[in-house]
Amino acid sequence: MNTRTALEALSLRPSAFLRSSWPWRSLAYLAGSALPGAFLGLVAMAVSLLEPVPARVIAGLAALIAVLSPVAGFERWRLRLVDAVPVSETPDGRWRGIGLAVTSLLALWWIDLMMVGLTVGGPVLLILSPVVQPMAVEAPFQTLAVSVGGVLLLPVAVYTFTAWAGARGVMVRSLLASRNTELDEVVRSRARLVDAFEMERRRIERDLHDGAQQRLVALSMKLGLVRLDLPPDSPAGERLAQAHEEAMRALTELRELVRGVHAQVLTDRGLAAAVRDVAGRSPVAVEVDVSLDDRLPTAVEVAAFYVVSEALANVAKHSRASRAVVRGRLTGRTLLLEIRDDGEGGADPSKGTGLTGLADRLAVVDGRMSLSSPAGGPTSMRVEIPCA
Repeated sequence: MNTRTALEALSLRPSAFLRSSWPWRSLAYLAGSALPGAFLGLVAMAVSLLEPVPARVIAGLAALIAVLSPVAGFERWRLRLVDAVPVSETPDGRWRGIGLAVTSLLALWWIDLMMVGLTVGGPVLLILSPVVQPMAVEAPFQTLAVSVGGVLLLPVAVYTFTAWAGARGVMVRSLLASRNTELDEVVRSRARLVDAFEMERRRIERDLHDGAQQRLVALSMKLGLVRLDLPPDSPAGERLAQAHEEAMRALTELRELVRGVHAQVLTDRGLAAAVRDVAGRSPVAVEVDVSLDDRLPTAVEVAAFYVVSEALANVAKHSRASRAVVRGRLTGRTLLLEIRDDGEGGADPSKGTGLTGLADRLAVVDGRMSLSSPAGGPTSMRVEIPCA
């Protein structure tokens, strides 16, 4: 398991966790709070020497304000000890850092040191009890039992301060990084994956079209020419005719496969033509009313075509409909699609009809989908995709 945070490390097997570097990193992370604490102590000592009282207050506030930025940088730097995931920069990162610095100076540093003192100092004192309490040599068995108890408490202490260090790291991350920024990065990453997948689809389509399909076309032509040289009723002619028919069927299936991998009509002629093409191949009668004056961004066209294709596939497989309608309009900078059918309804994402996949695909381009499918029908799907 590739652990990236101290909290994730707690889920490891005890032997693997105790042998890992995470306990030491967590301990170093918490012990680092001694620096803000030491600074506050020095400031308090220096300010106490000033007279009168207003000068103490002004000097103390000035010192705290001056150190907020360095403390924020220190907190961001040492977060790597318990959280290996980089923190995304945010437009309001400076103010978030100042808020974290104030929290660290006022509360977190002494909580961290108290946690280290209780979890580590207690077991260590028990282990060293024969040295700390010389009088205990009169009761050697009790002293030995106390020392063994301290040793047994060490693993408990390790889990305790690692848990606190991990939780503190999560809190620091939440203060430093905007949740929306982290979510935006996830969305951008998913969009990049979809783009890479689409490029790979086009490469496969090109290879099939220019390679295997052309070879099958050439083979079919050669078989057809050879059939002309043989008597149709001869054994060789009959077998050749069967081979020719098989080659033609294979070519037809390959063309359908190529069309399923990537709709060339979408690239050449746009979304409206691609929707009419897929509707024409549907076993259910589909009325298409898609009116678009201009070409849309590639990502929008691909997502919209995917939604229409999957929706019509669901209509054919599950709805028992006799008729469907696909309408599309560009309203402002938003593409509106509506797919309706007169089937029996009852579409439910939890039944594995592909609706969850449609919603996920739309989310990549900030699209939204609403579905109305009461039992008994009809089913209506509305899709909105921003085109900015």
